[in-house]
Amino acid sequence: MIHWTKTIPFQVDIAGVIQIMGQSLYSRLDTPVRELIQNAHDGIQRRRQSDLSYSGRIEIQQDAEHRTLTVTDDGIGLTADEAERFLSTLGVGITGMLKGRFAGRADIEPTNAESATGDGSQLIGQFGIGLFSSFMLAERLVVETRKANASEGVRWEAGPATQIELSGIEREDIGTTVILHLKPEFAFFANQVEPLEQAVKEFADFVPIPIFVNGQAARSNVINVAWFDPTPDDEAIELALEEYFAETPLDVIPLRVSQPAAIQGALYVTPRRTPGFSGDATVAVTLRRMVISRHIQGLLPEWAGFLRGVLELPGCSPTASREDLVRDAQFDKVKQSLEQLLFEHFERLAERNSAKWQSIINWHRYTLAGAALSQPRLRQLLAKSYRFGTSLGPLTFEGIFAKSDADPLFDTEADQVLWYNPDRRQERWMNSLFANYSAPCVHTLLSFEESLLAAFIADHITAGQEVDLRIASPSAPHFAECILGIRDVEPAPATWQEFFDETEAKIFCADFQDDRQPVMAFLNERRALLKTFDDLKKEGTIPPGFQRLIDAELAGELEAANEVLLNRSHRLVSRALEQSTGTPLASVLRLLVINALTGAGAALDRSVHRRQSDDLDWIAEALWGKK
Repeated sequence: MIHWTKTIPFQVDIAGVIQIMGQSLYSRLDTPVRELIQNAHDGIQRRRQSDLSYSGRIEIQQDAEHRTLTVTDDGIGLTADEAERFLSTLGVGITGMLKGRFAGRADIEPTNAESATGDGSQLIGQFGIGLFSSFMLAERLVVETRKANASEGVRWEAGPATQIELSGIEREDIGTTVILHLKPEFAFFANQVEPLEQAVKEFADFVPIPIFVNGQAARSNVINVAWFDPTPDDEAIELALEEYFAETPLDVIPLRVSQPAAIQGALYVTPRRTPGFSGDATVAVTLRRMVISRHIQGLLPEWAGFLRGVLELPGCSPTASREDLVRDAQFDKVKQSLEQLLFEHFERLAERNSAKWQSIINWHRYTLAGAALSQPRLRQLLAKSYRFGTSLGPLTFEGIFAKSDADPLFDTEADQVLWYNPDRRQERWMNSLFANYSAPCVHTLLSFEESLLAAFIADHITAGQEVDLRIASPSAPHFAECILGIRDVEPAPATWQEFFDETEAKIFCADFQDDRQPVMAFLNERRALLKTFDDLKKEGTIPPGFQRLIDAELAGELEAANEVLLNRSHRLVSRALEQSTGTPLASVLRLLVINALTGAGAALDRSVHRRQSDDLDWIAEALWGKK
């Protein structure tokens, strides 16, 4: 039996690791600029901890002739030992060491001075890999540095291979200079200032250290913005957001809390109408003022897709690429805190400034109505403020509910009955039908409104109230009696239903109070939709997957049809119904039905119009005989 053991070290192909970093870890070519500014920032912060009178600056210089990009800071600098330990080892950075990532490792410990001056909470770096991102752009990397009280400077030089050259140099200035000798294909970083300044603005605009490009007198980063002020002014925040995002906020939400999660910054309601309401909400996030991303998803509530803004989240952790946040317990805590803060803000706004809240609802109506279907707290807020169109004018659900007491003559089991009309074509007519009725007819004409109305009612039913939602149609219980004042509604005899078959409407007979109106037509909005899908299905133009979705969505509505009421109290209708369907009077009645449907806005098949022409010919023959 063979048994042997051997201990070997990990072997790392540096060139391969650098290639992986460039192709898979980082998604942007300007990432090295961000990482070098980050390292410079941390060096300056470390020096500030031991020298309260020191401020610091970062300089970036392009050299087109020598194809170099140089980043210089006057921060704390490095000793030769630190350069060897922290610059030459992938994954071991001095910032990560100060933050305690390597606690317990005797080979990686801070100096006594650094241990005494800070805990690393103001530092950005963490993983010890940022410097190596420079090889995405550079064929050779040079670092020259000198620490305060050191007798000489240090030069660290490396290519993409495994050999690193470390040497002592004469250097007068304290701090660090990083020189990227760029690959030919990335020479534009040495001769075009726009990509460089854009990177500074994108990542380091708020970093509290001035950054100067190519010796310019004016700094390239803003540093101070209103939403990071200790005592922020709402108007100043609004102006700052407008300048940063190039749009005028409809409402501004300043945020500055420390518990249960630290959050600082500002959100605002965008004037851009946002399609959809599921997971598209994005926000810019900074850590120690360095921008992680302008498009962090999953942090804002799903219902808040109309919000934008900038948030400083010191408790959250960046991913290794520093292009996103780690989804951990702290991230979830921030997310929950944000949702609570947003609800509190909009609830206060609805109470104290209802006009502004109404303007937000009107602007983002589809998003809010759709999101409220699955958000009880948002639904509770909208019940007091979302206004439906009704036969009595715009009303909130609470206003509708208060006016919709059930008629005790017809409804003994329901406390409230809410009538609704989902068809825009019938809006004016429904207003006239409900003109003398105490309860309103709610027009659910926009996306989600029918479902939202049903959800509001479900909340009341859950609370123990008996509420019924009914479509304003003759087939709905007690619509004919309560709203139309019509008695004895019943389906038309089968022979007459067959006679009107081409109209594809359900025919009813009833006794109207008004004997002057022969016919009433009521449209079913789903009828036209079903017919369109049916025609497409017959043509074979709907993919099977979509057809299954359509069938599932419209299941149970296959019998949806327009409805027509024939007034038995009208002399013509009464006489026609007493005769057979082959008489000229029957053709007159069919013309009245077709006209009623057309007048209500129904789109009838061509065969109906041909039948209409035939009926006119038959009536003419009966009156004057054949020519």
